[in-house]
Amino acid sequence: MTRQLLWMTAAGVLATIAVVAGAVFLLREVNAPQESAEGAGGEASASDAEIVARPDCPGDGAGGIDLACLGGETGPGTDKPTVVNVWAWWCGPCRDELPHFDEFAAEHPEYEVVGVHADANPANGAAMLTELGIELPSYQDDDNTFAGTLGLPGVIPVTVVFDGDEQVGMYAKPFTSADEINDAVTEALAR
Repeated sequence: MTRQLLWMTAAGVLATIAVVAGAVFLLREVNAPQESAEGAGGEASASDAEIVARPDCPGDGAGGIDLACLGGETGPGTDKPTVVNVWAWWCGPCRDELPHFDEFAAEHPEYEVVGVHADANPANGAAMLTELGIELPSYQDDDNTFAGTLGLPGVIPVTVVFDGDEQVGMYAKPFTSADEINDAVTEALAR
C-alpha cells in the first residue's frame, strides 16, 4: 500500500506541475504585447493613435497645476474663476454629464470651464469628446497629477471650483443639468 500511495502522490505532483506550467504559458500568450495593424516595422500601435484636434486650452493648466492641452494648443491664461470637471473616456457618468458642462460653459462666459481627462489614453478621450460634440477644452492628465496634488477623492467625475489658484469648492458627484452646475458654482464662489 505504501508503494501505491507513493506513486499516486508523485503522479498528483506531476499533474499539478503540468497544469501550473500550462497556465503560465497560456497567460504569457494572452498577455503578450500585440503588434500594430501595420506590423512590427516601427509604426505606431493602436494605443499611440493620433489625437484628434480639440479646442485650445486657456493657460497651461488648472488650479495652478501644469497640464498639457488635450488635442489643442495652450493659450494665454485668464483671471476668471475656473470650473474644472475631472473625467475619463471610459466613465459612463462622465459621458452623461459632459454635455451639461458644455452647455454651462456656453451660458456662463464669466467662468473658465475646462475638463481634465484623468486617463493615460489621450486619443480615446479626445475621440469621445468629438463623438459627443463636446467643445469644452480639456487638459490631459496621464498620471493623475491633478487629483493627487489636490487630494481629490479617487472617484470620477469630480468637479472643482477655483477662484484664482484657490480651491473654493469640490463636488464628487455627477451633475444632471447645467442649472445644477450653476447652483454649485455660485455656492462655492459665495463662500
